[in-house]
Amino acid sequence: MRLENETAFITGAGSGLGRAAAERFAAEGATIVAADIDTDGLDETADRVADAGGEVTTHELDVRDREAFAAAVDATVEEHGLDIVLNNAGISHGRTDMETIEDDLRDRVIDINVKGVWNGCRAAIPHLKEQGSGAIVNTASLAGVIGAPKLSAYSLSKGAVVNFTRSIAAELGPHGVRANAVCPGVTDTPMPREDFGQGNWEETKAEMAKQYPLRRLGEPEDVANAMLFLASDEADWITGHALVIDGGYSIS
Repeated sequence: MRLENETAFITGAGSGLGRAAAERFAAEGATIVAADIDTDGLDETADRVADAGGEVTTHELDVRDREAFAAAVDATVEEHGLDIVLNNAGISHGRTDMETIEDDLRDRVIDINVKGVWNGCRAAIPHLKEQGSGAIVNTASLAGVIGAPKLSAYSLSKGAVVNFTRSIAAELGPHGVRANAVCPGVTDTPMPREDFGQGNWEETKAEMAKQYPLRRLGEPEDVANAMLFLASDEADWITGHALVIDGGYSIS
């Protein structure tokens, strides 16, 4: 197994990409520490991982709370050790012109998507540096690479994640710690259903798929597979990379 005897701390694990990653990593032998502010979703993820034979513990966590994040990571290190940190928790916002976005909404997007990633890295890095190994995977977005019209605050936050990941990769490389980001296109998770699927999601999904050379949107498993690769020893000479996973959207 690719992650046997390793421990992965995953935020945003209560649904979507985080849940898919928890299940995928567990299937490859990792002990999962699943964190989310959504306790109902978190419990469902834990049940699914456990039912499949995986080892999982959970933490209710608001990634904006630096002290709570540090406490959860410290507890993980004490109980299981720490090998992989997947900073996946994030939100988007409805499609709207930049000048009409309320400051409170902009700040909330930045607090969760940017400061949440910062807090996760800040909590984990001292432990990873001390042991001289580890992998950080941050969930960015295609919007953080090429931008997205009417998603300005989201694009701002995800672009920050991409460049922050490059920065810490350069900083942590001499300590044996890698950091990479995944940059998915639109993936069939609760977030785009809420942002784009105000009418009939299946019709919207089919229409959006026409913009992708592979003629489909992503599935959570597509992104979880990429996360797994970057977290595993197979990517041992890859750091500071923003891996675009978009069915060819960015080349069309």
